Amino acid sequence: QVQLVESGGGLVQAGGSLRLSCVASGSILVLNTMGWYRQAPGKQRELVAVMTTTGTTNYADSVKGRFTVSRDNAKNTVYLQMNSLKHEDTAVYYCFSQDIRARNYWGQGTQVTVSS
Repeated sequence: QVQLVESGGGLVQAGGSLRLSCVASGSILVLNTMGWYRQAPGKQRELVAVMTTTGTTNYADSVKGRFTVSRDNAKNTVYLQMNSLKHEDTAVYYCFSQDIRARNYWGQGTQVTVSS
């Protein structure tokens, strides 16, 4: 079993920045993909940004140019640097990972609230 623990959420004013971190532990095989999803009240969970072990990234159009995903493979850690935050970025952010056997893992979520 793999555990994902997020940190770094909180309250920030519009235009501000936050950095989320997520550490994976447990019975880890190679975590091919690590990244972030989010879910706003009344909406479906959506992809924010993910990165593979080779550095390939995929971003939601709504965050391109503002958010940056990065990872430290040696530490099984993924980060999300969020700049120029908007009210519509308010959501619970979930760490996500997928191992080489295509098993998915989720963190417990961290709240990000952007005040307008």
